[in-house]
Amino acid sequence: MSDTDIFEPYERLVPIRVMGREASVPENNVLLRGFQYLEPDELPYGDFCWNGDCHNCRVTLRRGDETKEVLACRTVVRDGDEVLDMSPELRRVMKGWCPP
Repeated sequence: MSDTDIFEPYERLVPIRVMGREASVPENNVLLRGFQYLEPDELPYGDFCWNGDCHNCRVTLRRGDETKEVLACRTVVRDGDEVLDMSPELRRVMKGWCPP
């Protein structure tokens, strides 16, 4: 499977922060795909439904002046997004990005 099979079309990477670290992920994609871009070997083994039912991809997201809990499988990434916290399942597969 190639990148073009899993990612929505994108022309550039957008800067975001994930658990205090700078990252760049494909524009026009949901946050969960962005996490897969960052952790391609681990994220596919997570327990995610990718359709909003399981809620295993919950994150606390700061976007501008607003902070709220969202589902990473349903939220399209925007330049400057900041992921402040993650569900336990996301922390497990994103261990390289999450503080212990």
